[in-house]
Amino acid sequence: MTSASSPTDPWLERWLPLVAERAGPDPVLELGCGSGRDTAVLAGAGLRVVGIDLSAEALEEARARVPSAQIHWQDVREPFPLTAGTVGVVVASLSLHYFDWPETMALVERIRQHLRPRGLLLCRLNSTHDHHHGASRDPDPAADNFYLVDGVPKRFFDRRAVDRLFASGWRMRSVSEHVVERYAQPKALWEVIVERHG
Repeated sequence: MTSASSPTDPWLERWLPLVAERAGPDPVLELGCGSGRDTAVLAGAGLRVVGIDLSAEALEEARARVPSAQIHWQDVREPFPLTAGTVGVVVASLSLHYFDWPETMALVERIRQHLRPRGLLLCRLNSTHDHHHGASRDPDPAADNFYLVDGVPKRFFDRRAVDRLFASGWRMRSVSEHVVERYAQPKALWEVIVERHG
């Protein structure tokens, strides 16, 4: 597991050339854009962004931060605002871990269906080492690393679960575990870059 020293959590920067290549002239779809931190990075690189999030308050901040982005207030499980098969890049940083396993698998498959062949998903997922943010130190095997954390359902991933999530219809380009300084306490997460296969 590697550690990122910058408190700004600049994870997207090294992927921007690849994101620009795969997105082409089409917008990047950002699932769970929140207050627009990653949206601003993408827009700053000259990319068009369509973002969605469930928090109306965060979306107001995102709209103020990145006026050029097209922002939608919705659950990620609702139909995406872009046509299936037309998207070159999807970014989902810490937004795919709120669901039971069947819902998570269905969401990832829907993302795959929205991507063009060789389209990319760049995502970050809670790690089972993320003890500051709810990962259980004494996990119940029956829970499958899916817990209520302060009343919010959260899934935590080990490497086996990451591989299982992307086993069908994806080609793994990069997978690594990191500790980032994004919040008041360090956060352990998986950074996963996968490409639609077939």
